Amino acid sequence: VMELGMSHRGEHAEIETFVGQSVDSELSGNMIDVCPVGALTSKPFRYSARTWELSRRKSVSPHDSTGANLIVQVKNHQVMRVVPFENDAVNECWIADRDRFSYEALNSAERLTQPMLKQGGQWQTVDWQTALEYVANGLKGVKDKHGAGAIGLLASPHSTVEELALAGALVRGLGSENIDSRLRHADFDNAAPAGQARWLGRPIADLSLLQRVLVVGSNLRKDHPLFAQRIRQAARKGCQVNVLNAQTQDWAMAVKNTVLAESTHWVSALAGIANAVAAETGASAPVAADVSDAARAIAKSLLGGEQKAILLGNAAAHHAKASSLLALAQWIGQQTGASVGYLTEAANTVGAQLVKALPGQGGLNAGQMLGGALKAAILLNTEPGADSAAGAAGLESADMVVTLSPFKTNLDVSDVLLPIAPFTETSGSFVNAEGRLQSFHAVVRPLGDTRPAWKVLRVLGNLLGLPGFDADSSQGVLSAALPGVADGQVVDLARLDNSSNAAIDTSPATGEPCVAAIYQLDSLVRRASSLQLTADGRAAQGANA
Repeated sequence: VMELGMSHRGEHAEIETFVGQSVDSELSGNMIDVCPVGALTSKPFRYSARTWELSRRKSVSPHDSTGANLIVQVKNHQVMRVVPFENDAVNECWIADRDRFSYEALNSAERLTQPMLKQGGQWQTVDWQTALEYVANGLKGVKDKHGAGAIGLLASPHSTVEELALAGALVRGLGSENIDSRLRHADFDNAAPAGQARWLGRPIADLSLLQRVLVVGSNLRKDHPLFAQRIRQAARKGCQVNVLNAQTQDWAMAVKNTVLAESTHWVSALAGIANAVAAETGASAPVAADVSDAARAIAKSLLGGEQKAILLGNAAAHHAKASSLLALAQWIGQQTGASVGYLTEAANTVGAQLVKALPGQGGLNAGQMLGGALKAAILLNTEPGADSAAGAAGLESADMVVTLSPFKTNLDVSDVLLPIAPFTETSGSFVNAEGRLQSFHAVVRPLGDTRPAWKVLRVLGNLLGLPGFDADSSQGVLSAALPGVADGQVVDLARLDNSSNAAIDTSPATGEPCVAAIYQLDSLVRRASSLQLTADGRAAQGANA
């Protein structure tokens, strides 16, 4: 990306942002790390501390599904800077800007530091015992009056394995199966069997070795910056990158072939590629479809090379006909020898599936819960207005809404706010896109009266008299949720399943996929001022306005 240039000559020469441009790449912060003389520095960190004053602690990014390894640098119990920790299997030596600069939100004025209750339309600060007893009594009251099926929990897939496991145990202990972490999805039938998970389909490191790839429904560079840089490495070595998308996007790499189609017609467009593959191989096409020249070119590309992948992006996962897209991708993969997988949206999308943060038999999905079907709703680490396709309006009819968040949010629909710790103030684990479990410890003490969410859920379970809430550490919760999986280990591949037997429907879909912009992905990046000042941040704010 051409962002820096030289002005003047000789001893007056200066390297600077060029021709009125700014450094605005989603990976720009890595220039700080590679600058050999220390001339390029971090503006948010600059002059705030001396390097030798900082203590260094390992952590894991809570944002996208890479699970980038981090070093969090701390002074006086405050996060001052975040830099990469090298791990060739995951992020090599790089991190995305949202991994590096989202720490600004940790010290935001919007931090919630004490429990709060809404009384007479006014928010009042209370102690933890009062707040938790209010929630426990409220849940009991709703269950007695409306039945357990009126209680539900919506959880962000950026929550930890431990938080999601206890959230599921809480809801199911009350007798409800209404729990979901697929907040932006439209096709809720596209799920792996219970306890299994949709995943990347291959190790993250293997993305650098690809010779052919088809990316379906993703703004790869913005949705998954570190996956994009691995595929960029492969493209520089000759990998043919093929795309099915709604618009042309600058991925800063050579794209061999592109099929452009409105998202409502992606199933028929992908079926066209499948038909082109069938024509080349002599196989029977899975469904009738028109075949374009671009589809034929992609088919020929996928039939060449050895290391091949079909990658379904966030827009494909959240699509109204996600099941049909996966079934077609599976058929093409079988015919071409390509792996098939999801890039997966959040830090713990895979982990959420493994610990069953999904509705059970007869349970309501996220769309139904947000549509007004609940009388008591628990919101874990999520802001439905920004995190979901349905929005928060349907929660206004609930008798009680409880928000567990590090921030003062959901004020218009909530009755209780419980301050929970962000990733820097709690221990926990994420499972990334390749199924790798990565655990981390708190790097600073909780702010104010903030408590780790797993502890809050454990105490709430105890107040409700539910079984299975006796763990005294996050490691104890993890051991029960994912037994036999060690830190840094990929879970049993038998639990990672992208297979689909769905019928393929090529009729136009309804609605656009709900996909978050790069700096609107979660509550932390939304509150990081430096990220919001970037071109991507400003563009998203303009779109939201």
